[in-house]
Amino acid sequence: MNRVVHFEIQVDEPERAIKFYKDVFGWQIEKFTGDLGSDYWMVMTADKDSKEMGINGGLLKRPCKAPAAGSGTNAYVCTIVVENFDEIAKKIVVAGGVMAMPKFAIADMAWQGYFLDTEGNTFGIHEPFKKA
Repeated sequence: MNRVVHFEIQVDEPERAIKFYKDVFGWQIEKFTGDLGSDYWMVMTADKDSKEMGINGGLLKRPCKAPAAGSGTNAYVCTIVVENFDEIAKKIVVAGGVMAMPKFAIADMAWQGYFLDTEGNTFGIHEPFKKA
């Protein structure tokens, strides 16, 4: 089964959003020190060894202006772990999806890419691969 394993929250003001999520949910949010850029924070929704169901995610500065209020859903981007990035990418396009950001390496971790579904919603796929 292909599970959702990561979410991303795009924000206008990272410090304000980090304070909000820490204050409201008690999430642990720390600056990411890897190669995803200087404006990326890891969001831990539970302690590392927790047996509680759920997923962790990321928080990043919004790359473009947010939709105006009342113009539709403005949501988190979910990422799904897959066994073969290229195979699933082909299935997405055949099913009517569109590549939004081509496959890229997250060094020593995985292949990652983003797509739009048939409704214009963004989602990511993630193939764990230590030699990426």
